[in-house]
Amino acid sequence: MSIRRPIVFFLCLFWALITLFPLYWTVITAFKPPPAVNRGPTYLPFIDFQPTLQAWIDAFSGIRGDFWQPLWNSTVIGISATVLSVALGSMAAYALARYEFRVKLGAGLVFFGLALGGYLLFHYPLEFSRAQAMGLAFLVALPSCLIANRLPLPGPILGNKDVLFWFVSQRAFPPIVTAFSLYLMYSEIGREGLRLLDTYLGMVLCYTAFSIPIVVWLMRDFFAALPVEVEEAALVDDVPRWRIFIEIVCPMAAPGLIATSLITLAFVWNEFLFALLLTTSRWQTLPILLSGQNSYRGDEWWAISVAALFAIIPMMVVAMVLARLMRSGLTIGGIR
Repeated sequence: MSIRRPIVFFLCLFWALITLFPLYWTVITAFKPPPAVNRGPTYLPFIDFQPTLQAWIDAFSGIRGDFWQPLWNSTVIGISATVLSVALGSMAAYALARYEFRVKLGAGLVFFGLALGGYLLFHYPLEFSRAQAMGLAFLVALPSCLIANRLPLPGPILGNKDVLFWFVSQRAFPPIVTAFSLYLMYSEIGREGLRLLDTYLGMVLCYTAFSIPIVVWLMRDFFAALPVEVEEAALVDDVPRWRIFIEIVCPMAAPGLIATSLITLAFVWNEFLFALLLTTSRWQTLPILLSGQNSYRGDEWWAISVAALFAIIPMMVVAMVLARLMRSGLTIGGIR
């Protein structure tokens, strides 16, 4: 036992050095002058090279582009989409954990048929615009599907696990396919006067829609693990379901909510493809700024490292704060 512990310690230390070295390299490169970068690898400040703040001065002065607007865009969009997707996804996950759903496959086929047929009918013979035809077809298909689900339709009946699988399957599509589809839909809606391309609303709706399946998948297990006796006791006291969810269930599931929020925020913060296709200038995010840091003079790694730190540091701060809150929530849950 006395030999095993030092071996495990040194292995963990070695792995930590491997994991942290890219971050260390990015930090020191951000303080290197161009000659120190171009002449080969240098590792130790004040020994291998003399640190300089010139790359940071260039970044703050706007020579390498506007860093503050993409940082603000990523922050606002990321927080908004995370809060909205966690709120909506948690309610869906709680419903899947506490209620039994019976969805008839025939009702789904009714929705698909009416949605597609309604769109074709409204757009071609009736000559509605594409956006109007989509909206009208959805308004017809949704209530018809709910009514059809109550009818004795033939075919299999899908349960909670099937509904959960449907949520998770939404992330199985290639992102480029859904991104182009979303771009075309936003373009059609924009022709009706509601601009969604390169807007705050369009980006938040996009990221919320693509984050909800992750939230439902993660939070469903958290809610299922909570003791149902506490909720049953509240129901005996005639407490409404919405109060049970907000005042009892959510505080008990706080560590799960925090962990899910961190995962969701990381996905939105680092997402590149949707931001590339759905924004042009006003609401571009940090990944777009990072991708445009290559200069016509070559790869200026000192400037690219500064831009990378702009994207890394906020998420590190958020991760440390949320991890602290998550540990506090686990402690409170253990005391209960």
